Amino acid sequence: MRAASLLALTTATLLTATGVATAHEAGWRQAGHTTVENRISGEGLTTLRLPGRAPELVYRNGATIPQPLKDEGWGHVGDPDSLHGYLFDVYQDTRTPAPATKMYLVTKPDGTTTEFVHPLQPDEPAANANAQVAVTPDGQWLVSGPLGEIDRLYVSPTPFLNPRAPKQAGDLPVAARIHLDHHIRSAQGCDFVGPTRLICATSDPYNDLYPTNLQLLQIDLARPLTGRDVTAKVREIGQVPLVSTCTGTFTPEGVDYDAGVLRVEVVPPSPCNTVTDVYSFERR
Repeated sequence: MRAASLLALTTATLLTATGVATAHEAGWRQAGHTTVENRISGEGLTTLRLPGRAPELVYRNGATIPQPLKDEGWGHVGDPDSLHGYLFDVYQDTRTPAPATKMYLVTKPDGTTTEFVHPLQPDEPAANANAQVAVTPDGQWLVSGPLGEIDRLYVSPTPFLNPRAPKQAGDLPVAARIHLDHHIRSAQGCDFVGPTRLICATSDPYNDLYPTNLQLLQIDLARPLTGRDVTAKVREIGQVPLVSTCTGTFTPEGVDYDAGVLRVEVVPPSPCNTVTDVYSFERR
């Protein structure tokens, strides 16, 4: 899309160092930027709040996967989320080309972990099956989804916070689906910014679904989640920041929302990808 027409959709446009126009909804303004070493970041992030301790930004990438989980075949970790001191990670089976399961790892505030291995249902894609997870603000539901082009997200009861969830290791069943009114592609990270609103960052390289590629998407649910299917409206609120002295492919990754601050990870092109850029936004 031409920059002139992009300006017509938004009230704020930034010009990056690469000359790519980057737009953001008038409701959000960029409030900060930092970089994190790529050896510990680049697949996701979340704010962990443990009792009696300062909030901690937790990052994920392949190097953060514990070796015992790698030995089990869980070779890819997605964008995590956290609430009430509980940390929720999503893993993909990298042992086989057509996995039959995906895994949720829950870390309690005391540091103990529990694996929930979910057999994929017929409508759950096997490839890149567990790319991101977001917990509802009331703590009752986990929303997750795969990469690829999809028209739904999957809802499960939150372990240890929802009485409907299993209390010990085993399957974490799908309780409901969020049916999207517009397809999305390659959603790398999502988080709730309100009871019925998700913000997601995609690594979609095309602009056939939305006006730009590498989108920030807003997903508005028809009602708060209750464990039943729900519809949702999707719209693009802009393109992720694409700022680098290097030219090439940018990869958006994790999304975090905490205490009014929205954070988005973007891995810059090589050779600048020794760090991950983390952009923070606040509501206007």
